[in-house]
Formats: sequence, structure tokens, C-alpha cells
Amino acid sequence: MPSASGRGRRVAMTRPREDQLVRRGLALAWFIVVWDVIEGIIAVTAGLAANSIALVGFGIDSTIEVFAASVVIWQLRGGAHAREAPALRMIAITFFALAGYVSFESVRDLIGREAPGESLIGIVLNVIALIVMIPVALAQRRTGQQLNNPVLVAQSTETWMSNALSVTVLAGLGFNSRARVVVG
Repeated sequence: MPSASGRGRRVAMTRPREDQLVRRGLALAWFIVVWDVIEGIIAVTAGLAANSIALVGFGIDSTIEVFAASVVIWQLRGGAHAREAPALRMIAITFFALAGYVSFESVRDLIGREAPGESLIGIVLNVIALIVMIPVALAQRRTGQQLNNPVLVAQSTETWMSNALSVTVLAGLGFNSRARVVVG
């Protein structure tokens, strides 16, 4: 039985079942590519308009998610277990890229004392993102575990991290909007 991380001994499955799981993994990855391109454009545009580093960071995270989903597509097109090591390395790089970007921008804004503006578009976008992407993350993880594919499981972890970022951005935008109402 595969472990929760998607690693462990391989469980024998029929070729049709494996092909079905690979197709599901590919469909989820393609969905993420399309979703995150649209989400990223909206988030970066709204973030720049509102001077919100959190919202711009969320948009940049969408770009990182597109890259990670593209790695999954590349890996799965080679076969259920082909190219796992290089694909895992590429996805690991995306985790570091996101952490580095958010850290740099957070420090820069703290030093510069940047005050974000309101963004109703950002609030709506993050609510919709959570409604859509939580089930996607669950499906990715389940598919990766059933296929015993650590690349798909790792990408699901990145999707969960994006969901966590969405929650924090939503909270920040909500608090910022509420503070402006109370102060203004």
C-alpha cells in the first residue's frame, strides 16, 4: 500500500486502471494550468492596482503553480513513473522560488512601509480560488496516492500551499478593507 506521501512500495494495478489514473492526473494538471493563468493575471492586476504585495504574491504563486503543473504534465506524459527524480527536483525549486519571492517582497514592504489599498476583486478572487482549488488539491493527492506517483503528490502539496496563501491573502484583504471602513 502506498504511504500518504505517495512513496513506498508500488502496488500492482491493471494497465487500464493505471492509464485512467494518468489521464486523471493529466486532466487535473491541465486544469491547474488554465485556472492559474487566469487567476494570476487577475491577481497581479488587482494587486498592482491596490498596491497589495499579498495579492501580487498570490498572482506570482499562480505562475509558479503553472510551472509545477507543467512539470507534472511532462512527467506523466512519459509514463506513470517516468522522470520522477528530475520532476521532483523541479517542483522543489518552485517551493523555494515562492518562499524567496514572498520573503523578499515582505521585507521590502516592511522597510518601505508600504500601505496596501482595498481590493474587492482580490477578495472575490481568493474566495472563488478556495472554492475551486480545495477539491482540486484533494483530487490531486488522491490520484497521486492511488498511482503511487510522488510528483503528483508533491504538486498537490504545492496546491495546498497555494490554498493556504489564498486564506492569508483573503484575511489580509478583509482586515484591510474592514480597517478602512472603521477608520474612514
